[in-house]
Formats: sequence, C-alpha cells, structure tokens
Amino acid sequence: MWASFDPSSFANALILGISIGSIWLIAALGLTIIYGTAGVINMAHGEFIMLGAYSSYMLQSYFGLPFLLCIPASFVIVGVIGLILERGLIRYLYKRPLDTLLATWGVSLVLMQGVRLIFGSDPKYIAVPEVFQSNIQLGFFNLSTFRVVVFFITIALVVGIWALFYRSRFGMQVRAVMQNNEMATSFGINSDRVYMMTFAIGAGLAGVAGSLFGVLNIVLPTMGSAYVVQAFLVVVVGGGSLVGSVAAGGGMGELQSIFAYFTNDTFARFLLFVMIVVFLRFRPQGLFAPAKARR
Repeated sequence: MWASFDPSSFANALILGISIGSIWLIAALGLTIIYGTAGVINMAHGEFIMLGAYSSYMLQSYFGLPFLLCIPASFVIVGVIGLILERGLIRYLYKRPLDTLLATWGVSLVLMQGVRLIFGSDPKYIAVPEVFQSNIQLGFFNLSTFRVVVFFITIALVVGIWALFYRSRFGMQVRAVMQNNEMATSFGINSDRVYMMTFAIGAGLAGVAGSLFGVLNIVLPTMGSAYVVQAFLVVVVGGGSLVGSVAAGGGMGELQSIFAYFTNDTFARFLLFVMIVVFLRFRPQGLFAPAKARR
C-alpha cells in the first residue's frame, strides 16, 4: 500500500499538488465571493460549473468559437444566468440561510434536468488547441501543458478579484455592505445592487471553471457534483475569505498529492477529509476568519 520514496517522483508529486490546488481553487473562487459577500450557501454552484462547460461546448459545436474565446464567453453566459437567478429568487431569501439552501438545491436539480433534456445524457467533449495537448518536460518534472495553463489562469483570476474587491470603488462598497449593511445603506450604497453584481460575478467565475474542467474531464449534466464538494471544503477551511481560499486550495492540493504518492488516490482523499474534520473541530472559523461579524 505504501510506496517507496523516490526524490524525483516526489518532486513531481509536489508539482502536481500545485496543479490540483489551482483546480480546487478555481472551482471555489465564485463560491468564495458569493458566500463571503452575501452569506449565501449556493448549492447550485456545481451546476454553474456544469453550465460553463456546456456553454463552451455549445459555442464550439454550433458557432465554431475558438476555445480561448469560449472561456470569457462562458463567464458572460453563466454570469447572466446567475444574475437572473439572483433577481428572480435569491434576493428574496437573504438572511434566511435554510430557505436559501433548499432553494438553490432545487435550482441545481432544475438546471441539471434542463441540460439533460436539451443536450441529452451522453458525454460531450471540448476541443483545445493542439499546443495545449502536449506535456512540458523540465529535467525530471513532467506536467500537462493544459494544467500549467489552468494554473496561470487561476493566478490571473485571483489577482483580478483582489484588485476588484480591494482596489476599486465597487470593492469598497462590497466590504462596507459585508461589515454593516444598514450603515452602508445610510451612506447611499445600494446593497441590493452590490449583492446582485457579486452573485453574477461569482456565477461567471464558476462558468470559467466549467469551461476549463470540461477539457480535463468529459462534459456531463452531473459533472458539477464532482467539484462542488471540493469547492465547499476550500471555502470552509479558508474561512470564507479570498486569502483563506488561496491558502486552503494550495494546502489541500499539496496534501492530496503527497498522500496519493505514498498510498493511492482513494486513501489520500480519505486521509485529507479526516484531517479537515479534525482541523474544523479545533478551528471551526477556518484559517482566516473575518475580523468582524456580518451585520
């Protein structure tokens, strides 16, 4: 069960851990924004990821759009869907966490069945440029080119989100609403608009994740459930903040890869989940808890 130690293979496992961490993080970014800003536990997040994958598939198959253009297009498409969902349903359920939980779970079932009716249950595939289908070999390091692309896209998204929320007027309004909604409203900040835009951005980021994940795996109506658990774990362990999600995604990806190197992938997930449970037992607020409670 336990593999012997080989320095070159272990170094490859560490590099693979960074790749796994970037995948977990990009799945969690949209959820981090939605939960961190509005306190909404979005059970339909996995289906937003699935919609992003199907958006790229549709744009490629029916409109011949290149893959690199499908990524921002998926952001727009799923972001608009998220905006419609927030305006039509979620806006009436803020500060009612149980109702929001049940409502978004129902939405996830509707989206899954809707996609199944439109596209069928057979697997779909997203094509990528041939240059992304090769491997990068540097010494004894060997990694898929596309995983490297995912890693750099994740970095770009994290930097972009940080700039948006910490270096812009909109970000200042979001932080004000998070800290004290009533006080922010008294200063003329439209909290309703802030929640709407934040939910749409979070949904759009899930669409980007789906567009990328559709290349790594086959595209199915049920594919979102494979990522939503990972996304929730990253957000919970990180404490609901952007820096926490970055740290949690990177740490969990490395641990998953290291455990898988010494044992196997199934047992590695078991060990990781046990560690997460133990960690949350002693630190339920996560790695980086918010400085102030939401009001």
